Amino acid sequence: MRCSMSSGNLLTCGVDEAGRGPLAGPVYAAAVILDPKRRVNGLADSKVLEPQRREVLAARIKERAIAWSIAFSTVEEIDRLNIFHASMLAMRRAVAGLAIPAQHALIDGNSCPPGLGCTAKAIVDGDAKEKCISAASILAKTARDAEMTALHDRYPQYGFDKHKGYGTPEHLQALGRIGPCEIHRKSFYAVGVFFQKDLFAEPWALMQEELRVRSYRMYCDAFRLAAYKPGVKLAQFDSKRKRLQRTYADVRSTPHAAPHVDLVDEMLRKARKDLRGKRA
Repeated sequence: MRCSMSSGNLLTCGVDEAGRGPLAGPVYAAAVILDPKRRVNGLADSKVLEPQRREVLAARIKERAIAWSIAFSTVEEIDRLNIFHASMLAMRRAVAGLAIPAQHALIDGNSCPPGLGCTAKAIVDGDAKEKCISAASILAKTARDAEMTALHDRYPQYGFDKHKGYGTPEHLQALGRIGPCEIHRKSFYAVGVFFQKDLFAEPWALMQEELRVRSYRMYCDAFRLAAYKPGVKLAQFDSKRKRLQRTYADVRSTPHAAPHVDLVDEMLRKARKDLRGKRA
């Protein structure tokens, strides 16, 4: 792994974000200018590091870096701007927050945030290639994890301290059981469904808890099937659609679930029609 402290004698920061994928909570970003005279050994993409190791490295980065900054975009900003633009905003805020301004920025990914106030270069998998980006990845990840653990105290029923807002089976189970809270991202499909024509209001609440959860999971599975990847054949789609109908036969036969079943069937009908059109 290279260590990009500078680019053509420019003071360079690494920039990365954490939290684009979760269903809840803010998206965080960090910017770090490493000091070549005070090395931090063991820097790597935060996703491959154990939580305890990330915490140790985060403390060393803050102690030894020339400058570092952590920023975030709120759930409201994510829903208003979309997650991509909210991530770009958090990165821009992180760079702007550096106590010593950077002259050049190395950004993890394939896009550079606009308005950084310095030159920038996007690097795909940069958190595994550039030490300054790895450092930013670690700071962003540890800061966001700490925030989600703190939010667990306010919303203990969701298990944010464990899954940090990602769409794990446990998180989807909690959503299906009690619905979303104020820190869930309405613009994400697994949360937004609760706000579609009150489909998960009274009819959903009247169902027994087990069926309520399964009705919600049926929608999530159907949404993923409808968002098929290029190259999927019609026969494959039909096979998975029939399997989904068999899997959730108990939900489909429940009167209170009728609005959800209609939503799922219409979604899959439209997806099948689109798939047939692409074949033609």
